[in-house]
Amino acid sequence: MEPFLLQRSAGGVPPLSPSMTGAGAGQSFLSISVTDPVKLGSGVQAYISYRVSTKTNMQEYRGPEKIVIRRFSDFVWLHERLAERNKGIVIPPLPEKSAVEKFRFSAEFIEVRRRALDVFMNRIATHPQLHMSEDLKNFLQADEEAMERARSAEGSVFKKKPSDFMQMFKDVQMKVSDAVLGKDKPVEETDPEYEKLKHYVVDLEDHLAEAQRQSMKLVKRQRELGQVLSDFGKSVKLLGNCEGGSLGKAFADLGGCADQLSFKLQNKGLDLLLIFEEPLKEYVRTVQAIKVVMADRAQAYRQHRELTESSKLKELNLEKLKLLRPDKAGEVEAEVTEIKAQSDEAKLRYEEIVRLMEKEMVQFQEAKTRDLGLVLHDFACAQAQLASDTADAWRTLLPYLDNPHLGESTVTESG
Repeated sequence: MEPFLLQRSAGGVPPLSPSMTGAGAGQSFLSISVTDPVKLGSGVQAYISYRVSTKTNMQEYRGPEKIVIRRFSDFVWLHERLAERNKGIVIPPLPEKSAVEKFRFSAEFIEVRRRALDVFMNRIATHPQLHMSEDLKNFLQADEEAMERARSAEGSVFKKKPSDFMQMFKDVQMKVSDAVLGKDKPVEETDPEYEKLKHYVVDLEDHLAEAQRQSMKLVKRQRELGQVLSDFGKSVKLLGNCEGGSLGKAFADLGGCADQLSFKLQNKGLDLLLIFEEPLKEYVRTVQAIKVVMADRAQAYRQHRELTESSKLKELNLEKLKLLRPDKAGEVEAEVTEIKAQSDEAKLRYEEIVRLMEKEMVQFQEAKTRDLGLVLHDFACAQAQLASDTADAWRTLLPYLDNPHLGESTVTESG
């Protein structure tokens, strides 16, 4: 059976709503919420801070409740630390930065990011291994000064210039894609099941990205319809003011109905963004995180094979030296022992990544089935409710518009 279709229980990635780790009675739990975004600073120095609240009964934490203030760069620091120390694990993705400056502090962008950060934290909190991370504990408990020192540590990505960071990001993306598809190395795994998994992940990313792009168009179209209805309502009201009488009142009522539906469509557009487009976008980022793990696996496999081959060559060389130059054999024998130890260590590293990745893919598949099922359900319910509300709103006008005297002109009535 294909690794990415295994249906056995192995924990699981949490749903898109906040949740707890082992929340049953008498069990340990860790609940995290990201709330209260606040804009601080001005100009290019401006940023958004978030209140990160933690509730837990885990003894490893300093108390049952803790509140800290964090900025986006702190979340980036946590993501990087987890990625560095947990090879083989799919690190929950962060939301992307706004590429357009004027949208960076819009109310909608801030709320979308806050929700995404909340999902990010709760996916970590419910992960069977990541929730025990010392970096997570520091993130949730350290004061702001301690976090600033951690982020500013030597060698941190934050020491780089923005242009360097963007180039590094592009290089990583290219290397990840090449490593997943086996384009950047002469040696790659030949396991046919893993080959299926690699192509499945690439195809899944493409299909999810396309679904997300279409959902974005759907959100945009619904909002545009709301704006058109608003403009239509205004024009009809002005027409009613011009007509007067029963016809004028009909136009006024029609315009009022259009205004109400416009407001509802605008609000539903935001709901559609939050419950449909953003979850799809989050899963696109998750698949990209899987590709990072696959790139780590490819690199570990390559190192293991290269060290194994090098060890074999040195062993052959040692056998020759024992026959031809016994005086040099001792020195080479020490090198053989060292590289063999390195090869064994590389093999263990690779096997650990494989083991963790297989478990992660089971969790991902289970979570994807659950989460996207909920997303589609919420989308269908929202669209059904909107259609019902729209029909009810227009239906209220029908009895009045059916009035046979509605068409009598103002001149006739006044005459």
